[in-house]
Amino acid sequence: MKIILKKDVHGLGYKDEVLTVKDGYGRNYLLPQGLAVLATEKAIKQLNEELKQRAHKIAKIKADAEAEAKKYEGVTLTIKARVSEGRNIYGSVGPKEIAAALAEKGLEIDSKLISIKGVKTLGDYEAVAHFHREVSVAIPFEVVNEDGEKAPKKVEAPKPAPVEAPAEEELDAEEAEEEVAE
Repeated sequence: MKIILKKDVHGLGYKDEVLTVKDGYGRNYLLPQGLAVLATEKAIKQLNEELKQRAHKIAKIKADAEAEAKKYEGVTLTIKARVSEGRNIYGSVGPKEIAAALAEKGLEIDSKLISIKGVKTLGDYEAVAHFHREVSVAIPFEVVNEDGEKAPKKVEAPKPAPVEAPAEEELDAEEAEEEVAE
């Protein structure tokens, strides 16, 4: 089923995109929720005409998104979380926690614009803030425990010393002792 999105749908597409989706998804969710319309010839012609008329507005929206994204460049966050005996966090760190940490730095953002996979251990991670379909910013952050202690660095175990094979003379002596013992 071909549709035209009327609103941005996270994970699917952006407003005014023409997409092909499964019939059930379009018929049972997108159309009834008002998120899309059927992509008929008439609707596509109307969309193209609207896009021509809105071209300068779209350029301004993108420029505003780029200006907003510049505020977030170079920002790094430290997020405190309750931690178990190891490095595991009780719960997880998600978009809401990232948005709250950004708000503490004076940068307001809707948590829906942030994408991140669930963070469940201490360490360094990266979230992505999407301001426009073509404008996004990576925001590095570190998860530390409530005391501010960082994740323990992985320490490589010392490599065992190479075991030297016994010399042939020693082997012959051992074999001789075994034969005498028998």
